Amino acid sequence: MRLVTGKIFDEEADVTNYLVAVFSDRIQAETAYSVLETKDLPMQQVAILGRGYQSADEYGLIDPNEQARKQVRLMASWLVPFGFFAGYTFSVISHLETFAWAGELGNHVIGGILGAGSGGMGSLLVGGGVGLIVGGGDALPYRNRLNAGKYLVVVKGTETLTRKASRILQGINPENLQGYTDPGED
Repeated sequence: MRLVTGKIFDEEADVTNYLVAVFSDRIQAETAYSVLETKDLPMQQVAILGRGYQSADEYGLIDPNEQARKQVRLMASWLVPFGFFAGYTFSVISHLETFAWAGELGNHVIGGILGAGSGGMGSLLVGGGVGLIVGGGDALPYRNRLNAGKYLVVVKGTETLTRKASRILQGINPENLQGYTDPGED
């Protein structure tokens, strides 16, 4: 239990834990699932991901590329107009005449367009576009393994449940066994 701003929270209730085990074939994943079942784990909190079972999207494993695209669009929706305004304002304040052929108003508009372009580049950089371009995110390695024909056994629940599942799955020797914590909404 913890006390936060006058409220008492049960730490296990506020946090969702995930345990992800990677297996090279379907038989190993089914064996792991069966062993977890015999050890009285709540099977509604255990899932197999892979061919013939749930896909990453069906399970809700986020696509980091889609998340990055959403974040870039969100950042661009306010950085591009802000950049235009800032570029236009800078041009007005500084009285720069970079392009003599454009005239006074044209130079201010060009300054605004350059500012908007800078805002667009900023949204790409800050919004996660770099991860989109070079790849990244925790879910990506698991998606790659599913695409390579491997299987995941995922246990979702309290820390106590995932610890118990971890001890059980370690005896089965998965290729990889990783735990994650997802803090809940306050």
